[in-house]
Amino acid sequence: MTSLLREPLLHFVLLGAAIFGLFALFDDAPPPTAEQSIAVTENDARRLVAEFEATWRRAPTAQELDRLIEHLVNEEVYVREAKALGLDQGDTIIRRRLQLKMEFLTETGAQSADPDDATLSEHLASNAERFSRAPVLAVEQVFLGQSTARAAEIAAKLNSGSDPIDFGERTLLPRAVPASPPRVIDSSFGTGFFERVSELPQNQWVGPIPSTFGQHLVRVTDRRESGVPPLEEIREEVLQDWRANLITQLREERLKAMRARYEVTRPDAATVLAE
Repeated sequence: MTSLLREPLLHFVLLGAAIFGLFALFDDAPPPTAEQSIAVTENDARRLVAEFEATWRRAPTAQELDRLIEHLVNEEVYVREAKALGLDQGDTIIRRRLQLKMEFLTETGAQSADPDDATLSEHLASNAERFSRAPVLAVEQVFLGQSTARAAEIAAKLNSGSDPIDFGERTLLPRAVPASPPRVIDSSFGTGFFERVSELPQNQWVGPIPSTFGQHLVRVTDRRESGVPPLEEIREEVLQDWRANLITQLREERLKAMRARYEVTRPDAATVLAE
């Protein structure tokens, strides 16, 4: 026994066992993941090709696609190892991202919904205030300055077919404004100008009409009253609004159904704040 204890080979075996024991005790390598195989399918590769084309407006070369596939494999390795270490637990960013992806599943179905015109007409009628349009006017004007002495004479000539460019004082004000809402016209001629010209007859020179800058002869060349346009004019806008409503409704219903599968225990907010 004494000679055995002095045997160098025995010392080597015992020292090796101690080293391996310490290594096992303090090893900080991540635990093995549950799934040890990674398979990149042809569908995965086609998705990478589509994403590349959407970004670069061309198909990738074989070398570029090979790098993309390698990047996907590396990403999958990192994700699996991170999950094995529990790095996905308690991370606000990851939790929020998962929530967004669940909400996206709901939104995808709603975005593909294609309601008929009767449904859209009902939605338009129920939400008329969302689609109501402000009145618009298209006007032409001749600036008279501060004097109105020749207003009637000039208006008569203009209504007889004379060219407006031959009359009026020089000004930086626009001679013509295309169909525009009150805020646009008032921003050019001063607050209240739209209201003053909104009741004028169309295609007739009338004046003098006062503005912030002086007196004008004005002709209304086009007008649209306030109100809700017909569905055929704003169908796409109504459709998007209808889908947005549907997304909200489906999201609430799906969340309610998912929450019903859980028993929730939570503290009272007022009690927490009072502590």
